[in-house]
Amino acid sequence: MKKAIIGGTGVYDLYPNCYSKTINTKYGEVVVDIVNINGEEIVFLARHGKGHTVPPHLINYRANLKALEMLGIKYIYATAAVGSCNENYQPGDVVILTDFIDFTKNRTLTFYEGGEEGVVHTNMDNPYCPNLINKFYEASREVGLKVKGEAIYICTEGPRFETKAEIKMYKKLGGDVVGMTNVPEVVLAKELGMCYSAIGIITNWCTGINATDIVLHDIQGSMNKNKEKIMETFLKVFLEKKLDQDSCKCKDSRIKL
Repeated sequence: MKKAIIGGTGVYDLYPNCYSKTINTKYGEVVVDIVNINGEEIVFLARHGKGHTVPPHLINYRANLKALEMLGIKYIYATAAVGSCNENYQPGDVVILTDFIDFTKNRTLTFYEGGEEGVVHTNMDNPYCPNLINKFYEASREVGLKVKGEAIYICTEGPRFETKAEIKMYKKLGGDVVGMTNVPEVVLAKELGMCYSAIGIITNWCTGINATDIVLHDIQGSMNKNKEKIMETFLKVFLEKKLDQDSCKCKDSRIKL
């Protein structure tokens, strides 16, 4: 198994015909679903757990990524439900994440904490794999999925939504969308030498950007609008496109001292 999909809010129910596997890592236990499609096994990991039971600030990100490494995963596509602070990106739009700004506060951000693990720095020139991004663009055109554009992702601690003042600041810093889960996920994938790309599904306007309140049914509706096409695009890349880690620098991101 080399390919995995990490699903965020609203994408857990697309593959009923699969089997579950439990992986015991040094950071905790992780349950994944494995789908066999035309002889190719694709791993699916529900970021918040089955039934969306784990809030963003308590997700065991290190266990999740370590479990995927133990399964031999090299390529990861992820979905992320995000709010928009860019008036050009509306609820229901699909964007490709290209960079992030981290405003989390209490999360363990690395596998490398000194001692036996050593001191390791990680290159963040391209946090999201350019090769997977290009393949997603190509496949999205083939399946008829409209990608609205690219976005800089602001990651907040959650689980609360952001204040008007915070969103105003994030927007001034260059953020396009705001979410609660992509950091440290993208960082840990990079530390493990994986190719990782995340697709943002805009579910709502950020606080203060539009007069519309953030409500659950709007979030679910925005997710439902495009989630099947996004998954179809992921699978088209994984099953039909040539992937090669020599065409990017993801596997060489770690700098050990």
